[in-house]
Amino acid sequence: MNYKHLYYFMQVAKLGGVQRASEQLHLTPQTISGQVRMLEESLGNELFVKSGRGMALTEVGRLALGYAEEIFSTGSELEEAVREYTKKGRRLEFRVGVADAVPKSIACRLIEPALQLPEPVRLVCHEWKLDTLLAELALHRLDLVISDAPIPPSVSVRAFSHRLGASGVSFFAAPALFESLGGAFPACLDGAPMLMPGEESAVGRHLRSWFQARSLHPNVVAEFDDRALAKEFGRRGAGLFIGPTVLSNEIEGQYGARALGVAAGLEDEFFAISVERRIRHPCVIAITEAARSDFLAARPPMRPPARPRAKPPAKAGKVRPSPAPAKAAKSTKLGRSTRAT
Repeated sequence: MNYKHLYYFMQVAKLGGVQRASEQLHLTPQTISGQVRMLEESLGNELFVKSGRGMALTEVGRLALGYAEEIFSTGSELEEAVREYTKKGRRLEFRVGVADAVPKSIACRLIEPALQLPEPVRLVCHEWKLDTLLAELALHRLDLVISDAPIPPSVSVRAFSHRLGASGVSFFAAPALFESLGGAFPACLDGAPMLMPGEESAVGRHLRSWFQARSLHPNVVAEFDDRALAKEFGRRGAGLFIGPTVLSNEIEGQYGARALGVAAGLEDEFFAISVERRIRHPCVIAITEAARSDFLAARPPMRPPARPRAKPPAKAGKVRPSPAPAKAAKSTKLGRSTRAT
């Protein structure tokens, strides 16, 4: 395939006609039309049809346009990567997908160790539905997917699930709603307004089974795929909401909510999904090791990468002799004091 022909076709499709493309590219309309015809011949399909005074994409043309945009977007990423390499040296790119059912705070804590490697890392993070992320992983467009569930049996993707850890599940309520609930936990959940996680999330399915096993029937006023949005509605008193027990203090502080109790026997699990059975990517290794050693432990705030300091220009004039070296005894004593500190 001649990519110049493909580029001209993309410009005609996006600008709405040969005339506009010729003005943009500073070429004659005959040249543009000829290049597009050559692309159509190589593909064996028409890409445009006449529509009034203009041109419209055929079904094959729309398909080709999608691929063309992706191809040239990748080319732009290549140029950017080469420029960054030239300016800053080699940077390790880490492309990670986060399932939308995973709480943002959990995802941030899990990914954070990858940015603490000695070598510079460029993080590219996407948030989508799990099935979409797994498709991107299968095409090697992602290095890792973080999910609240292992790979579903219905998904035919050759990948491996690595369990990172689990947390208990707690119920939270805004102060006014908290005070209005009667009875002990969990009986107070029966008939209470509930902001339920979506059925596609693992914790949402497990929570429904948990209610059923205890003959509890909360009043489900809303369902959310995005847990952050559910917490925001919960903060405003729309209903009870759930969150990982390990984040109880953070949730109470951030949303002004009060914890009702922990759901006995209910866990919120988190997984790293990769195409490698034996993990080799340095960022993935950092994430899995940190999670398994101390799952979601509080870590010190990240420091920005140090910038090399420019050396001050040498002053003109006489060169002074270097001072005499300190005595060995003083040097040793100072070294011990520094290490002890």
